[in-house]
Amino acid sequence: MELDKIIKEIEDQKYLPNLNFSIKEKTEAFTKKLFYTLFDKQTPVKDNLMELGLEFEVLAKLVCWEPGLPCQDIWKDYLNKLPEILNKLNLDAQAIAKNDPAANSVEEVYLSYPGFFAIATYRLSHEFYKLGLPLVPRLMTECAHSLTGTDINPGAKIGRSFFIDHATGVVIGETAVIDDNVKIYQGVTLGALTVNKTLKNIKRHPTIEKNVTIYANATILGGETVIGENSVIGGNVWLTKSVPKDSMVSHTPQINIKNNSDK
Repeated sequence: MELDKIIKEIEDQKYLPNLNFSIKEKTEAFTKKLFYTLFDKQTPVKDNLMELGLEFEVLAKLVCWEPGLPCQDIWKDYLNKLPEILNKLNLDAQAIAKNDPAANSVEEVYLSYPGFFAIATYRLSHEFYKLGLPLVPRLMTECAHSLTGTDINPGAKIGRSFFIDHATGVVIGETAVIDDNVKIYQGVTLGALTVNKTLKNIKRHPTIEKNVTIYANATILGGETVIGENSVIGGNVWLTKSVPKDSMVSHTPQINIKNNSDK
């Protein structure tokens, strides 16, 4: 096939006029700068906020291709939310340091814990989601997803002092609701019973009430599923119905152990 023909066929199939991969790169850079602004002791807050405002203006022009979306106006409202977001993140870090015996300091949590990074990225993206900014919130959480293996949709509602331990393989869906002081471990899924586009505006992910602990690889599905407060969900449990408060739910597999030295 001639080169000119190949070029034309490729160009003819690049039919998405607003698909611009620089949006992803700029979102990742913007998220990193947000982290430094909020957490790094040596980063000047005032200067970085000014730079972030300029970067957001560029980003807003790239993602707001639909007419009537005043994306650039979002920054001022978002800026007002940053102190509250930081307060919640500090509580998250303290909850991790308090609950994990392997944590030697809060600084260690901020710098090295993938669960904290995923939670922080979620909280920073969630406010953009609430303000109606298109695409950017999802790209922010997908950045954390690719780095940590934790997939938290920016639409989820998560309360204070949230703790994800180990983080790898955690999935939290868009309409999930998580109350205060919840702890979850690696491999936990808070998902939907079915995947159907007609369910877009319907609650399809579970509600987790306060002080619940969910251990590794548990799967909890469905928008009407509620895990009552103070409950403990054991590892590998599969739940599609509600659990009353103060419950202990466990999965008991059949395990046989044979000592080959016994004859």
